[in-house]
Amino acid sequence: MFGKRSQSIFKKNDRNEESNWEDDTLIDQNKYAKSKTKSGPQGSVTSSLVKKLNSLNIEEDRIKRMEEALNCSDSVPDSRISALSKKREQVITSTLQKVKLTRNVDLCYVLDCTGSMTSYIEAAKNCILRVTSYMKRINPNITIHVGFCGYRDHCDGKDRIQYFNFTNSYEKFSEYIKNNVRAMGGGDGPEDVLGGLDAAITQMSWSRATRVILHIGDAPPHGRQFTSMPDTYPRGDPNGLTAENVMNKMQSLKILYYFGKITNDTDQMLNVFRDLIGQFAVFNLKTSGSDPEELLTKFFNSTCSAITSSVTLNSITIMNESSNVYSLQRKKLNINPNVPNWYTLIEQSGKLLFYKFPKNLSEIKNQKFFSSSNITINSMTFKVAPQPFSIGAERYAHFGIDTQIGESEKLVMKKYHDIKKRNDTLERYLESAEVSSIAHFLATEFNSAAKRAGIKKKVRFIYVKILRQNKTEQCYSVEGYFKDAEFKRFNVNSGIVTEFHSTLEAFAHFTHSYTKGYLVVCDLQGIELENEFVLTDPAIHCVDSNRFGFTNFGKKGIDEFFLSNHTCNNVCKKLKLKI
Repeated sequence: MFGKRSQSIFKKNDRNEESNWEDDTLIDQNKYAKSKTKSGPQGSVTSSLVKKLNSLNIEEDRIKRMEEALNCSDSVPDSRISALSKKREQVITSTLQKVKLTRNVDLCYVLDCTGSMTSYIEAAKNCILRVTSYMKRINPNITIHVGFCGYRDHCDGKDRIQYFNFTNSYEKFSEYIKNNVRAMGGGDGPEDVLGGLDAAITQMSWSRATRVILHIGDAPPHGRQFTSMPDTYPRGDPNGLTAENVMNKMQSLKILYYFGKITNDTDQMLNVFRDLIGQFAVFNLKTSGSDPEELLTKFFNSTCSAITSSVTLNSITIMNESSNVYSLQRKKLNINPNVPNWYTLIEQSGKLLFYKFPKNLSEIKNQKFFSSSNITINSMTFKVAPQPFSIGAERYAHFGIDTQIGESEKLVMKKYHDIKKRNDTLERYLESAEVSSIAHFLATEFNSAAKRAGIKKKVRFIYVKILRQNKTEQCYSVEGYFKDAEFKRFNVNSGIVTEFHSTLEAFAHFTHSYTKGYLVVCDLQGIELENEFVLTDPAIHCVDSNRFGFTNFGKKGIDEFFLSNHTCNNVCKKLKLKI
């Protein structure tokens, strides 16, 4: 999703130096409007938007949006904030209880156990102790019960299916596989994949909130729907199972599916499954040779990713008050990763809005600092791709270009996909810019402290601006595009660490310490470069639960999602940070 830094609208403003926060482009907006108005029509449009901003009461619009979302209203002005805070705390308490349950995980390995799978069976046996040890260290609040379901083929009689129910005794799990699971059997090319998945779904005792199937196999199910290889049952499963009814059972139990790929023979099967349940992760378990450690490492990484991704997805579903854990996965099927033909798209015009950076903790705490008087405006002509190339928990991400620069410098243009009344307003986009500017400032302070402590790796947040289309008033958050780099989610605002990095966990700790417990910056995602992390779309937990949107879970969020899960690392110690 990312590549080298844009050199157009973000060149001067995407800074993260240790000083000089008064960027030369962050001029007073009234001076800007006044000087530009004299220059012609472009300035007059800017002046018109300035008047609109001056009449915009950001704090009032934010209160109305939250009141509508929480079904909370009070006609007495002085008691509105109090009523809203009380309702918000009730929602936070209820949501926290549900989110905590998502940390309890049922993990079932569904494994092809035919003759070619000896090394994979061995890896499953040896992997689980390493996984649970890692989870206790990085995500101590996650508990795992593990089970096993092996399958072969219809010609293998009583050995066709075998399973071991969920247990939190990982030694018993390993002993079961060691003493009872053998790679044997199988007839033609396809195997009884549907029978194995159905047994895992119906015979295992699924009881915990987060439910995960990690399926590993090198052959497709029976039936021409899945394969063109020689098949004893070309019409499909002889017991009448279909992908549709198996996947429907899986979804009814809210089990999340992941696949460990070994050969390309399963590609057609994966396409069928995607059409039924949406996008899911496919892990590469191919190995270059016979090194068991290589396969064990891949098994370990795949298992850890499946667990943390599932806990994250479940917590996001709860936080967004969605009843269907698969809804986001289905939306991912509608993305288009290809850059459009820009010549076929209409040029549009709009205004870029961005906040001045805060310079100290007092300005961070002062909501009035993030008001219309502190917004700078620039003009922009642009084109935007009609389809998103990516989707997150809250927003679609579209390719875009600044047409004054050309397509050599792509942009990322994001818009919310829950476009109910008030959810797609300028105020909500400005709220995301407020979060971005605070994270940007705190990253600079962290880097200064890290430099003094001899820590070389920096943290930088991409500078975000808000683009408002002139005619439709559609808003986007806009940032530079980074290509040829792997976008990762490092931690989540529910407290889960999806990929541990001591610098990033220390940065979150630093934000809590620097602000004297007022807030913590979390949900860190982006790319890792040699000397820095480049991040985007953070969230903030703050003791004022009416700020920073519904991803802010207040003081309870700070306590439950950060303090209870954080263990100080070597970077924290170098910075002399304490909980």
